[in-house]
Amino acid sequence: MLPSRDELEAALCKRHSPEVHGAISKARIGIAGLGGLGSNIAAMLTRAGASHLTIADFDDVEITNINRQNYYLRHIGTAKTDATEEVLKMINPYMTVVKNKVRLDPYNIPGIFGGCDIVCEAFDVPAQKAMLINTLLEKCPGVKVASGSGMAGYGRSDDIRTERLFADLYIHGDGVDMEGVRGGLMSPRVNICAAHMANTVIALLLEGDP
Repeated sequence: MLPSRDELEAALCKRHSPEVHGAISKARIGIAGLGGLGSNIAAMLTRAGASHLTIADFDDVEITNINRQNYYLRHIGTAKTDATEEVLKMINPYMTVVKNKVRLDPYNIPGIFGGCDIVCEAFDVPAQKAMLINTLLEKCPGVKVASGSGMAGYGRSDDIRTERLFADLYIHGDGVDMEGVRGGLMSPRVNICAAHMANTVIALLLEGDP
């Protein structure tokens, strides 16, 4: 039998302390893009106790996603927003997942993410990344942004790092573009970068700065 909501909350409080769990569980966290970064960030934050996620992606799960994204073969053909919700509800069936199956643009971003404390930028295309970051910083005052870039292939794990670019923007990755990357997109380094981003979210919620 599944534990009750109170039992799950008590277990997380015991594991993390009531103060830590309270800060994480009350936060409003956004995730833009549910690929290798976003789908794994969502799962990590849910395991850490996040209970309110706003997620956005216009795409469906494809077979080529399975090597690095937090989906299963049964999800092929399913909207990534629906598949992500299913995975997260297997971890915490009592959490709130606000789904947005939509292509994000400067006009709908404020309405979707304006109420969030922190938004994780997890797009693939550099132009889309810049658009999302600029829109959030310009039109959503007070929202902090964790962005991921440059984590493909295989190689040194320590090359992936976290940097505070300015006030409300944190960049994660190795700063290397896809040209010349060995091995294409692989799960280990994508997950390392996703973990950096999830860790930044938690640090911001608990300490104000990682």
